[in-house]
Amino acid sequence: MIQLSVSPLITNTLPDFKIGYAIYHDIVVENSPQMVRGRYQFYQETMMMDLEETELSHFNAVAEWRSVFKQIGTDPSRYRPSSEALLRRLKKGTSLPLIHSAADINNLLSLQYKIPIGIYDLDQVEGAITIHLGDESHSYEGLNGRNVTFQNKLISSDAIGPFGSPIVDSKRTVVTENTENAIQLFYIQPSLPTIEAEKLVKASSEMFNQIHGGHYQFGVIDRIK
Repeated sequence: MIQLSVSPLITNTLPDFKIGYAIYHDIVVENSPQMVRGRYQFYQETMMMDLEETELSHFNAVAEWRSVFKQIGTDPSRYRPSSEALLRRLKKGTSLPLIHSAADINNLLSLQYKIPIGIYDLDQVEGAITIHLGDESHSYEGLNGRNVTFQNKLISSDAIGPFGSPIVDSKRTVVTENTENAIQLFYIQPSLPTIEAEKLVKASSEMFNQIHGGHYQFGVIDRIK
């Protein structure tokens, strides 16, 4: 069992902060099956139509994560939560590309729940994982090809250094079709009760497992636990 913790600095600033996790072993990542492709396309088309008449700020989870970013010193207009960035693409009428089954399911869940969700190759993670606030020394090459610095931003770090965030993830721990073990991190909206957060993570991990096989475990870490 991998160790996962949240920095007290975060929970002191955000008492209701919670992070969900799902750990998968012996999975098979490949091109998304037709069932996933169809659901992904249908959901995107539905969201595009909804977004024609709805501002993103009307989604509670989007508004709440923008508020969280402001509270920790991140400008949400410059560095957007990844879930909001996905929704903005759809609002502009741009479909999200298919990547592979793990990334496609991850994006679908992020769109469905309107929260940032990261998925990482567990074999590229070294030691315990800590969710904390970055400083000027924290940076990595993101999946967008840019070098991102993380001062006053939420990041996930292991023994090597930072590898993920609710903004953009690193290339170091990217999931590929060679990935056999993975960890998914759910940036739950803080106002969601823990019991509801656990239901969200449970449903998500079950869906992921149905597509990828193997075995898994999940949970939610909050200040109470």
